Amino acid sequence: MVTDTATAPSTSPATDTAATTPIRLAVIVASTREGRFGPKVADWFTSRTALHADLRTDVIDLADTPLPSSLSHRPGPEEAKALAAVTPRLEAADAYVVITPEYNHSYPASLKNAIDWHYTPWQAKPVGFVSYGGVSGGLRAVEHLRPVFAELHAVTVRETVSFHNAGGLFGTDGTLKEPKGPEAAATALLDQLTWWARALREARTARPYRG
Repeated sequence: MVTDTATAPSTSPATDTAATTPIRLAVIVASTREGRFGPKVADWFTSRTALHADLRTDVIDLADTPLPSSLSHRPGPEEAKALAAVTPRLEAADAYVVITPEYNHSYPASLKNAIDWHYTPWQAKPVGFVSYGGVSGGLRAVEHLRPVFAELHAVTVRETVSFHNAGGLFGTDGTLKEPKGPEAAATALLDQLTWWARALREARTARPYRG
């Protein structure tokens, strides 16, 4: 006699760990320009990530960690020292959020430089965007970034946070004057990013990505 029995899906300790370990989120502050607005946006956004118990946030401010402007496959001692302040943190991340302004319909050169210095850290990981600017809210910068990250085998998530005419939205103490909309947008972004981060981390654990 043949008896049908339900078989539980097999799991491995590595898969279980990937599913339960907190997500390591690297928040990249893109602008390095004098008088920049980026840190104010970053402070607000990290106050939102702090509400997620499953996130561990690392803020990489490109103004504090400047990278060489001349790319090289064989960086010298000074270049290697600068990269050491950024590269291991990007490699350790499970997901990224880029906080970017819009300069002349695109994103800052400092951000492109940081992206181009690295290749494998981005692969098979999700990227979200928080943008700010004038009337467009930095969204044109975000649209330029999406194909760049696609070329690096990263997955950009649909949901974004954007601040239109950003200077008038924050008080002098850095708090938002009308937080309801941005807070809802941040929640949607982080929920989506976390889903992708877990799914892709489990996939990389089971089958290392070969880009």
